[in-house]
Amino acid sequence: MKRFTIYSTVAIMFLLSGCMLPNEQRVENQVPYADQMASVQAAVDQFQEATGVLPIKTFDESTNLYQRYVIDFRQLIPTYMQDAPGSSFENGGVYQYVLVNVEEEPEVKVIDVRIMNEINTLTQRINEYRREHTYAPIKESLDYDLFTLDFEALGYKEEPYIDSPYNQTRLPLLYTNSGDIMIDYRVDLIELQSEMDGSFATETDLRSYLYEEAPFVPVFSVPYTYSEDNGIQYDTKFYENE
Repeated sequence: MKRFTIYSTVAIMFLLSGCMLPNEQRVENQVPYADQMASVQAAVDQFQEATGVLPIKTFDESTNLYQRYVIDFRQLIPTYMQDAPGSSFENGGVYQYVLVNVEEEPEVKVIDVRIMNEINTLTQRINEYRREHTYAPIKESLDYDLFTLDFEALGYKEEPYIDSPYNQTRLPLLYTNSGDIMIDYRVDLIELQSEMDGSFATETDLRSYLYEEAPFVPVFSVPYTYSEDNGIQYDTKFYENE
């Protein structure tokens, strides 16, 4: 099984340094505007047509699937675009621009790097707990290599959540044997299913449904599958294919 690596993006560098993003309060830096994403998409398409490759940063095979294809704006500027979009991390914004569907039709999406604040805090608390107890405070096993945490043992008065980029919901945080924090998007998938005319496809990783009509990828996520008998389920066997 390939491990999901959390600390693999430029977003982590800013979080671990404890620094605020430059110009973070500027409204134009907090929204991945459609025209900005379209301009990046056009630049990526032109670059690939001209060079035969994608303008992405190098990555390790263990990198989280949705952080694996981070756009390298240095390869696009100035030939294919004048500057990185204002909403991009590289230009003082809060979004990291990435690609999905790279083998078929590369499509530009974004990651909100601010979600790392809660994940970074939780990771630090778990590391402190493990230094004292040698093990993590596991509460319940959900699937192979996937667990809930005892947040009370970690000193939380209330369970921490991540605000969903897809709905007005709050998403729980899970834990793996590898020591990685994962965001549980199952609530979003249930919400999406209730809005669909039909059902999810079976034997398919459902995460792609989340970003089909949205600019955000389900970063730090586990795979999910659907069956008529069991509904939406965690399915970490998909790790083997990532």
